[in-house]
Amino acid sequence: MTMPAVYFSHGQESGPWGSKIKSMAATVEKLGCRVVSVDYQGIADPTERVDKLIEECSGVAEPLVLVGSSMGGHVATAAAEKVGAIGIFVLAPAYYMPGYESLTPPPPDMPIAIVHGWNDDVVPVDNSIRFARECNGSLHVLDGDHRLTANIDDINELLARFIENLEAK
Repeated sequence: MTMPAVYFSHGQESGPWGSKIKSMAATVEKLGCRVVSVDYQGIADPTERVDKLIEECSGVAEPLVLVGSSMGGHVATAAAEKVGAIGIFVLAPAYYMPGYESLTPPPPDMPIAIVHGWNDDVVPVDNSIRFARECNGSLHVLDGDHRLTANIDDINELLARFIENLEAK
């Protein structure tokens, strides 16, 4: 099977090549995946970010895996079925946020892995527990905060395993 293209979606306050994305990109490149990190800087509206990701993914020949952090997790999930992704890997995804509950996408029909920190003070971990329960997704709750920077080694291991498991299907 062709290795997937992995498209990263950063969070609201970060950029396309922050330390987490650089580290995760290096991990999946070692597996033979092509990597793209979409730049959403200057786009505050989550729906506009979803539209941008859909546009960026048009014409991708390889199987597609979407990876997102915080608002990027929401964006990846909302775009996944529209772009024909084969899997989603999200960190502290911004699901069920106050004032934006209606934007939380329905659980897509594909493998999803959610990583969240117990000590997240931006997106409550209960939001990811609820979403994972609704879609029977894999949920990994770590001793970390919203940024999960201290957990990058665990995240890279989980991401590599997620992609390897998609390859095995």
